Amino acid sequence: MANLSLKHIYKVYPNGAKAVNDFNMQISDKEFIVFVGPSGCGKSTTLRMIAGLEAITAGELKIGDMVVNGMEPKDRDIAMVFQNYALYPHMTIFENLAFGLRMRKIPDIKKDKEGNPILNKKGKEIPIMRHYNKKELAEKVNEAAEILEISEYLKRKPKEMSGGQRQRVALGRAIVRKPKVMLLDEPLSNLDAKLRTQMRSEIVKLHKKLQTTFIYVTHDQVEAMTMGTRIVVMKDGFVKQIDTPKNLYKYPANKFVAGFIGTPQMNFFEGTLTKIKDMVQIKFMYSDAEITVPYSMLMKTLPEYLDGTKVVYIGFRAEAISLDEEKVKTSKTKIKVRISHSEELGTETLVYGDINMEGDGFAETSTRVIIKSAGFNAYEPDTICEAALDIQGIHLFDKTTEESIMPRVPKYNNLDCTIKGKELNFLGKTVTLPEAISCESGKGELILPVNAVHFHGDIPAEVVDNENINGQILISLDLNGSRVYALSDQPQKKGEVGIGIDFKKIIVKVGGTEIQPMPDVNGLEGTFVMEKILETVVKKEKERRERVAHYYLQIEGVKLEAPASVYELMFAATSGRKVYNSTFKYEWSLYDFTISNTGIAAEALEMLDYGTEKFLRCQIGDTMVYVKTDREYRGKIHLLPDVSKVSVIESERQIRIV
Repeated sequence: MANLSLKHIYKVYPNGAKAVNDFNMQISDKEFIVFVGPSGCGKSTTLRMIAGLEAITAGELKIGDMVVNGMEPKDRDIAMVFQNYALYPHMTIFENLAFGLRMRKIPDIKKDKEGNPILNKKGKEIPIMRHYNKKELAEKVNEAAEILEISEYLKRKPKEMSGGQRQRVALGRAIVRKPKVMLLDEPLSNLDAKLRTQMRSEIVKLHKKLQTTFIYVTHDQVEAMTMGTRIVVMKDGFVKQIDTPKNLYKYPANKFVAGFIGTPQMNFFEGTLTKIKDMVQIKFMYSDAEITVPYSMLMKTLPEYLDGTKVVYIGFRAEAISLDEEKVKTSKTKIKVRISHSEELGTETLVYGDINMEGDGFAETSTRVIIKSAGFNAYEPDTICEAALDIQGIHLFDKTTEESIMPRVPKYNNLDCTIKGKELNFLGKTVTLPEAISCESGKGELILPVNAVHFHGDIPAEVVDNENINGQILISLDLNGSRVYALSDQPQKKGEVGIGIDFKKIIVKVGGTEIQPMPDVNGLEGTFVMEKILETVVKKEKERRERVAHYYLQIEGVKLEAPASVYELMFAATSGRKVYNSTFKYEWSLYDFTISNTGIAAEALEMLDYGTEKFLRCQIGDTMVYVKTDREYRGKIHLLPDVSKVSVIESERQIRIV
């Protein structure tokens, strides 16, 4: 049993094509993880990299506590079930199940004919590697056959079995080894619909019995939703979202996930949002449809989309739109729909229509609508009727990026503010700006990141709610009747609380002035070099002088010796050939630099005082660098970064190596 860690995993082919791009995930022991996405999205490639059947271009893969990037597949303690079963046709089912075990050796101790351990001269048992004996093979095969209910077929050959039974044999061949991780690559794609449904249940039941980690690849979103404890949705080599089936359905992070998960797919309309006092007017383009909803229902919507000028995608699932007479009668958010046709599916009817009275309801346009209606309902074509929209089920996405503009965890609080001298007033609260922030007086906008609000300050607020979102605690605060969001490591008790602001993270816009936040990282371009140095080394208990290779990050002509944990990953990602000729971007946090007598030459420009912290703004070549320090400097200085904490990005292919 094991957990897995995938950090900045890339697969880049020699022609430059990126099959997998910056894959990051932590998989807990005993989880059932499903990779899902359309053909060519990189899901099977990621699975094969975990298995060791594909080389990892860059990144770190751990199974348990061991980095397995360069480890052979046979040594990773994983088992893989392939799409095409891959059974040996000339062998019986017993032999197919036992074959993998016959090839493996297991650790044991050397014994005499009576079975007693043989000791060495020091009185210790002698370790050996041996094959399974016939009794052990039979026990393991019979145990797996019982779990999969194929004990009566052990003497048959694969051609005498159905597709579902062959799939069970393929699963059995994997589970006899009791691996740390089970990898399944579209194992049900060759089965008919009824058998797929049955085998889905069998695999879920098998996962519960074995209590091991499963990673399952499929292109079928129904399989993903019904089997996985968490789902990884991929497209074009990128991870679009990782979450539970319920959260993917209710809170899609982008338009692709919203449309991919759920049957029928989500309805998408184009429209605009206009905030008028405490209401939001939603206009649907290419039609006369228009509704008005309370702003309190759309509070997490990014404010820049509420001025009526930006076109957005408006999404409603089929069940969030109703033709039920009672719901329509009581609804305050109704639109007209011209019905084109319907599909009766037994327990429900799918009604197709158009919110444009001139639309035909067949073509996939931004006015076509699909409505899910319970039971059998007859709807005449060309009928115009009213439909009720459930605003609790609305989804909003940016027209260009297709990312959600109503995220579960908001990134910013956008607040009106006034600045007078060094005083910042927002929501009726007044705080003193630190020396580092200098802004003209007047009315403007305060963009306050949710992670810039902390709970050890003196600004009075009220905790209204705590929401655990994938381990992040989103705190809803009330400041003079207005909602403000914050992030916390732990839930906050409801009621009065004192909050503070991390001023180095805020953005302030007043008049023509815009105060930007302190960057999170310092990035410096450089190269990678090797130098052989004559040293005294000990070999076979004898000292000798020889040249030893040392590896350096070279920045502005200064060589910083790289630890093995850094240069080994750089060699692995570049295959050792281009590493000395490539340009890299080296990144550190603002806290990873020290001011020293040696190091990278810099020009100290000014001290930035944020109250609780002070930073020195420096210039290295054309690049600005910020360093945490309490001492003031001016003029020429030297900076020494902590090389063990470096992040490395290869500039040419834009892949993060370390």
